[in-house]
Amino acid sequence: LYWVGCAGAYDDRARRVTRSVSRLMQKAGVDFSILGNDEKCTGDSARRLGDEYLFQNMATENVELLNESGVKKIVTHCPHCMNTLKNEYAQFGGDYEVIHHSELLSKLVSDGKLKPKSGGDAQQKVVYHDSCYLGRYNEIYDPQRDIIDALPDVERVEADRSKATGLCCGAGGGQMWMEVDIGERMNYVRTDQLLEKKPEVIAVACNFCMTMLDDGVKAKGKDEDVEVLDLAELLDRRVD
Repeated sequence: LYWVGCAGAYDDRARRVTRSVSRLMQKAGVDFSILGNDEKCTGDSARRLGDEYLFQNMATENVELLNESGVKKIVTHCPHCMNTLKNEYAQFGGDYEVIHHSELLSKLVSDGKLKPKSGGDAQQKVVYHDSCYLGRYNEIYDPQRDIIDALPDVERVEADRSKATGLCCGAGGGQMWMEVDIGERMNYVRTDQLLEKKPEVIAVACNFCMTMLDDGVKAKGKDEDVEVLDLAELLDRRVD
């Protein structure tokens, strides 16, 4: 099952990632389905913000649907969805194999089912931003970097704070939905750290991170020089 997620279904920017993930799976011959209009939010933000009652109602409904549909394996391009489906739905009778799209795409590349080619440009410098729910929460660090390293003519650079010491984009803990009115915005702090490496591309693997860092790049006036791209988009551009 491809779990599209709220952003992947409704946010115009995130829908481009959905299309890239779908295209890549189709090119690699992956047999997948989606729930379409039956898919609901996983409830991640509700639980992070403290509305446990709402989260449990959403989780119960989703588990019932997934179990009735016979779902065993799920791929999601949102680390928040992945973490909730993988680590929290077991409390409600949901036992699934859940992987992030970077794990799937990395395996498809290593198996030769996706063969990235040169982009035809000069070497492109890419810095990867670790998502909290992929990195520090689930300790998934290598597949994302393996995808970047498999791209011809791409130089991967590491931020000074990365992997286990990576910095949140500022959207975690439900902060995505709140307005900051005191202190410095976390996404601006993180954007500055990534821009220090003078990249052409900031690569992400999370819809929340994409929004926060894209806003940061625009606020710094660097949006004409630096792109914020999901790993799936980066790979999709180089696979015929």
